[in-house]
Amino acid sequence: MTMPEEFALKQTAPKIVGSGFIRGGDKLVCAYDLVEQMEYLYVRVVKVRDLPAKDLNSSCDPYVEVRLGNYRGVTKHLEKTSSAVWNLVFAFEHDQLQSSHVDIIVKDKDLVLDDFIGSLTFDLVDIPRRDPPDSPLAPQWYRLDEKKGEKVKKGRSWLRFGKGLKRMRPSRMLGILMRPRLGVMESRGFGGRLPEVCVKVICGSQAIRTRINRGVNLAWNEDLVFVVAEPFEEPLIMTVENKDEVLGRCVVLLSTVVKRLDNKAVPAKWLNLERHSGEAVKKEVTFASKIHLRVSLDGGYHVLDESTYYSSDHRPSSKLLWKSSVGLLEVGIISATGLLHMKTTKDGRGTTDAYCVAKYGSKWIRTRTIIDSGSPRWNEQYTWEVFDLCTVITVGVFDNGHLQGGKDASIGKVRIRLSTLETERVYTHSYPLVVLKPSGVKKMGELHLAVRFSCSSYLNMLHKCTHPLLPKMHYVHPLSVMQLDALRHQAIQIVSSRLGRSEPPLNKEAVEYMLNVGSHIWSVRKAKANFVRVMGIMSGVMAIAKWFDQICQWRNPFTTLLIHILVVILVLYPELVLPTFFLYLFFIGIWNYRWKPRHPPHMDIRLSHADAVGHDELDEEFDTFPTSKAPDLVRMRYDRLRSIGGRIQSVVGDLAMQGERFQSLLSCGASLPIRQAFDLQEIIGAKNTDKLVSIEHVVQHSSY
Repeated sequence: MTMPEEFALKQTAPKIVGSGFIRGGDKLVCAYDLVEQMEYLYVRVVKVRDLPAKDLNSSCDPYVEVRLGNYRGVTKHLEKTSSAVWNLVFAFEHDQLQSSHVDIIVKDKDLVLDDFIGSLTFDLVDIPRRDPPDSPLAPQWYRLDEKKGEKVKKGRSWLRFGKGLKRMRPSRMLGILMRPRLGVMESRGFGGRLPEVCVKVICGSQAIRTRINRGVNLAWNEDLVFVVAEPFEEPLIMTVENKDEVLGRCVVLLSTVVKRLDNKAVPAKWLNLERHSGEAVKKEVTFASKIHLRVSLDGGYHVLDESTYYSSDHRPSSKLLWKSSVGLLEVGIISATGLLHMKTTKDGRGTTDAYCVAKYGSKWIRTRTIIDSGSPRWNEQYTWEVFDLCTVITVGVFDNGHLQGGKDASIGKVRIRLSTLETERVYTHSYPLVVLKPSGVKKMGELHLAVRFSCSSYLNMLHKCTHPLLPKMHYVHPLSVMQLDALRHQAIQIVSSRLGRSEPPLNKEAVEYMLNVGSHIWSVRKAKANFVRVMGIMSGVMAIAKWFDQICQWRNPFTTLLIHILVVILVLYPELVLPTFFLYLFFIGIWNYRWKPRHPPHMDIRLSHADAVGHDELDEEFDTFPTSKAPDLVRMRYDRLRSIGGRIQSVVGDLAMQGERFQSLLSCGASLPIRQAFDLQEIIGAKNTDKLVSIEHVVQHSSY
């Protein structure tokens, strides 16, 4: 089944300049070659002073309005001051200028009608050009004019003008996330039998307790894992507690902790505990109690992305284990078209203030916000170093809701897998922004991107393909599922906090959308999609089984004869089994290369069952956790889940039985465990069969 044309990927041909170098000052600078060069008129409103009083209390509430044709930019008003400072920059695209002059108007904010204070008018031909484009222009004071052309007796404005190419916004770099592993072994020196003793470890906002130990010998032998980011801001604070009583504490600075780079165990050491005297004014006193710890910074895990399949970085946490890069990824965020209105203005008109966020590895970037446009043009280009081809870059589009005091709303996102890109080729496509709403699958617009992957060393790239996907420590000292979920939650909190302090801030809702927070909630649609994916994989195994059956029945005598000859050769020369197997896989790959897609794969609504999901299933997927629905609806969904779980249980039971048969075959005639089969009606009675029929009627639309 083909995907509808509305949600298909479209190849484009933007007007981008050729690659090369330009001279900037006294050195060569790489030219933009994935996006169009755009000229802007910049107006920086710095400050005003000595403004005349306009209110009855001999003061004014000034603000500045910048007008250029139909475009208008306004600063916020400051209350009761005659000297205000804004330091704001207004940028107007040069190709869309509808006037030959720019007006700067200073007004006083009032409840009914704003009072005019003064204005300035500048011709665009008189505004100097910045050369080079990033060089600042010197601001200066301007005397404000009245309406009749006369100078205002009091009042000056400090402004800066300039024309030139847009300045690339600096990228955001996050500190490397690392995992402190704290092995709590035992504690001594308390004396006597203590009822309930545990060790509580705090690292920033993370707090983990060991199990409760009851006895004289206080031994735990547990590993506690946290997430921290460089530079380290918080220490490890350990307290030994007996119920609500703190017996002792110690502090470990992460800057002094040993970094474990391999699977060798870090030697443990005894640390002295400090006892609280019970009074806040007294200092802590050292006593004879000690705690036996093994503290290390594990450098081989990655827990930020939602799964290994969508990970953007497979490098170890420790920089000492990093290998050289295999290439350079360049992404040009060109424009978006057909964006839907995300909010409503005060006059009832729909609007969208769009910006883009791109994430790859520890580097996040954010484009500028295009105000009130359903077809914004950014034309911004960014680069990332690539260390592994089996990674994914994510580009999200958001509506800036903070301009009206709300939250940022997600419009859609695009994922591009680097392994699907050919080296040195520029991919220019328009990606549909497809999201799943409570009303069904919906197209929010299209995002126009230009992507290029340049390989710096083919030898390093081939060498990387021979290594495991994740660092060695991930397999030698694996983390449990519960630990991974907890660590990922804490990692998202750290990333959100740090990006929220950047300028301009990247809000928490945007970070959570980029990292797919809440994607592990149960969904019937996802269960169906995953079942179809598993059956698609098993179809290859079934095809091999049918082909083997045809060989056994001599459907094609020539093929059967060749297979028998091959089996005889492998029996006589068993060392050729593995080479033959890998040679066969190699020929299969060469044969399937003919159908390799010529463009990056994109979201398939057929594969995710987004186009065939029912209203009730969508309502369940978008329900809150815990649920906010009525008890009758929750009971119906629970019965449906029991039906689906029963079928999965039967499939798992059949697989277990086949495995037990194979195990019995290898155990040289050992008895096969007898599978106890119980009839459902014999257990619950024939009187409840009508209820089972009604349940099947409820869940029949959710069958696989």
